[in-house]
Amino acid sequence: MRKLTIIRPEPGASETVARAAAMGIEAVALPLFAIERVAWSAPDPHQFDALLLTSANAVRHAGPGLERFHRLPVHAVGAATADAARAAGFSVASVGGTGVDALLAALPDGLALLHLGGEHRHAPRLFGKHVFVVPVYRSAATAPGLAAIDRLAGSVVALHSARAGARLSDVFGFRDRSGTALVALSAQAGADVGPGWEQVAVAGRPTDSALLALAAELCLDAAE
Repeated sequence: MRKLTIIRPEPGASETVARAAAMGIEAVALPLFAIERVAWSAPDPHQFDALLLTSANAVRHAGPGLERFHRLPVHAVGAATADAARAAGFSVASVGGTGVDALLAALPDGLALLHLGGEHRHAPRLFGKHVFVVPVYRSAATAPGLAAIDRLAGSVVALHSARAGARLSDVFGFRDRSGTALVALSAQAGADVGPGWEQVAVAGRPTDSALLALAAELCLDAAE
């Protein structure tokens, strides 16, 4: 079986490696980003009907300012984000399973939502909602050593974001890509990887479980 390489930042990288191991996939974490807190000013919570959270990183890195919004219900993009919100003392009103666009589409029109998120993020379709975005964290690119980059070659690499695809292309440089396959969380995540890869496969749903199921197929195909 070919090895799966996870390049998303920690702690998400280790969490995905653990999920892969539970599925019988040999996976390693080689993060190409590190999460950093961003200084932010908390707006008046009374202006909003609810919080929109699209990553557990927003809860982990928002800092003391997050406490001002405990009265607001949370609409979370997935189970991991919802769990982080509950652990921080929030009431979770809804949990999406197929991405932020589907989550917003299912909510009532006219809601005023405060989106605490990352500096680099997918701009969702609003579907009649009013979304005020406040960045509270960033994914800063790290500089892996040459040996680490060489370990990427020949594996299946998981892409959790569009920035991950672009970053992977950058660190690979002019190396031969033809023996390295990519599995992307979404079409957007696989859009900026550049040419020359063995293949770029896109998960049917934007969830870690769907991504890993597809990755398992690629890893097994290589072994067979």
